[in-house]
Amino acid sequence: MLNKEEKMKFVEDAKKALKSYSTIGVVPLSGIPDRLLQSSRNKMRSDVRFLTGKKSLLVRVLEGDPKTKNLVGEISGTSAIVMTNADPFTLFKKFKATTIKLAAKPNQVAPEDISIKGGETGVQPGQAVTELKQAGIDVQIQKGKVVIAKDKVLVNKGSRISTSVAKALKTLDIMPFSTMIAPSVLLSEGLVFKREILDIDPSKTIMDVAVGFNRAFALSLAANVINAYTIRPLLAKGARIALHLGLESKAPEPGIVELLVQQAAAQASALNAMAPAEQA
Repeated sequence: MLNKEEKMKFVEDAKKALKSYSTIGVVPLSGIPDRLLQSSRNKMRSDVRFLTGKKSLLVRVLEGDPKTKNLVGEISGTSAIVMTNADPFTLFKKFKATTIKLAAKPNQVAPEDISIKGGETGVQPGQAVTELKQAGIDVQIQKGKVVIAKDKVLVNKGSRISTSVAKALKTLDIMPFSTMIAPSVLLSEGLVFKREILDIDPSKTIMDVAVGFNRAFALSLAANVINAYTIRPLLAKGARIALHLGLESKAPEPGIVELLVQQAAAQASALNAMAPAEQA
């Protein structure tokens, strides 16, 4: 427990620290396992600083700078302030890399179908076999080894996990849940980045942009919309149409006359080939 003087020093030191970093954010910590927080701090120690403390102290830290004052509303329950010079998307990617798997607990809702594969297990014969059978798993003992007879979906997506199934999943070392600590918001160069913006797949985004561009490009060409991307194809298209029209109408224009002469020569050559050979 900090005394008044220590609290004041904590706030003042933190305010000074904020000015040394280009990216500031708030990370909710409620319900986050301590081991995940510690491992994340250790992995990012070199370029990310975590500031933890009572909510009232963190609020005073953020309110001490007009730039970070808008982040105060993001602090609810147990939280931390993160500071770094990395850009927001790079930082979020670092957090995402700290994701850990968690075992299922009774009455949790399955995030996806939870399945088991048929085949040998690392389970030793005994009480564990009984627990697996109670979960509705077809288990057999073959040559002293516990074998699951066939693949099975134990819990459908959106369904609650029973106590017996939770025990069985733990026995089989299946952890269907995952958790991570991640900023709910980041402030960088005056811009605010919410988690839903930060949590994007760069590869998918690039692909979506490419698909959107190709569709817009095709639509622009079909509608004869002139812009920096369509001007050259439209000029080429116009030249082809003009050339075709000139040939059809036999217009005596430069560029057309030469082609008409070539066309006439080819037709004459074809007629000569069709004419009967002159008798000697």
